[in-house]
Amino acid sequence: MKKLTYLALNDASKKSLETAETTGLKECVSISDVLGRVLSSEVRCIKNLPSFDNSAMDGFAIKHEDAGKQLKVIATILAGQSIKESLEQGTCYRIMTGAKVPSDADTIIPIENMIEVNENIVTLPKEIKKGSNKRFKGEEQAVGSLLFKIGETIKATHIAMLAAQGITTLEVYKKISIAVISTGNELKEPWQSASEDEIFNSNSYALVSQLKQHGFDATYAGVVPDNLEQSTQYLKQLKNFDVIITTGGISMGDADFVAKAYEENDLEVSFHGINVKPGRPTMMGKMGKTYVMALPGNPLTAMVKAQLLAIPILNKIQGASAVYHDFITAKNKEQFKTKMGRSNVVLGNLSQGEYQVTRNNKYGSGMLTPLVESNCMIVTNEGRAGIEVGESVKVILLNSALVEIQADIFN
Repeated sequence: MKKLTYLALNDASKKSLETAETTGLKECVSISDVLGRVLSSEVRCIKNLPSFDNSAMDGFAIKHEDAGKQLKVIATILAGQSIKESLEQGTCYRIMTGAKVPSDADTIIPIENMIEVNENIVTLPKEIKKGSNKRFKGEEQAVGSLLFKIGETIKATHIAMLAAQGITTLEVYKKISIAVISTGNELKEPWQSASEDEIFNSNSYALVSQLKQHGFDATYAGVVPDNLEQSTQYLKQLKNFDVIITTGGISMGDADFVAKAYEENDLEVSFHGINVKPGRPTMMGKMGKTYVMALPGNPLTAMVKAQLLAIPILNKIQGASAVYHDFITAKNKEQFKTKMGRSNVVLGNLSQGEYQVTRNNKYGSGMLTPLVESNCMIVTNEGRAGIEVGESVKVILLNSALVEIQADIFN
């Protein structure tokens, strides 16, 4: 396999997104099961919101011209009730929140704003704004207006709007299939026995869970053996998946057979190596129609790279329009050093507007504890040797949602 020059992290992110193609498969799903799915067709308003003029408060429906007068209450209108217009000079309606406002009333006065309220007689204040507390038909959304566009990921708030429209079925992109596999003869499954020379497989379970947090269903497909012929055959059997994510086996060691096995399966490499600490051995490409993400084998680095690179790619393949990392600006609480000449991914904690670096940025890529201790990370550019106290930093939450607008996330 041809060795490629290490890409800058920003270039690697851009190139990986450029080569990712959105799935074209669609299906119809009930709104009871549509949470987290991606719209494949736009949704337009089919019922005015609100669908009739209604009261925003418990109070009295009046004609604005009667401001300051004493009026007689001639009817009480409850939510769900509709009455015939019958206002005459010197009269008003008692009305409840959400109730339909008759066309002969143009203003609602809350009970607490009245000068005096008796059983059937009320006195209005003199200063009244015409149209106040009256919700007009279609003022929120009118029939034909665009509610949601193609590529939006459905949230609970979307479902509230859909239910209010009487929409029970949506067209969404079919969920992509993802295979997650690990590499290494030294790996044992958590339920197996492991000697001191063997380690339990944490990467695959971590990645499957991480993907699930972001709305993806992934299949754990086992461990690739450290053997070229067996690795080649193993990967060949996974070409029916939309995405394959592997960890380890793509460095330059003699036993790193995964990169060679991908080559035997005609992988078209987008890049092999990123100029970043940690996680230089990272490879992306396409094996036929299957998108391949070969992440580093160290657990901390694998999860960090999945957050930075894999999650945006998967969102694009799934059809989502939000594929870029968002950030929160915070003040750095503790001075720490970074490695010059590379981008640095630095774990930390965001609390009350301050970023606290994890362990002063002194931990190994094979560790898991720093991940447990952190809720965010920052990314430095290649020219930085450290971050000073009080400096503003751009913080990426470890489980943050993505956005549609690309921003510079480097500090």
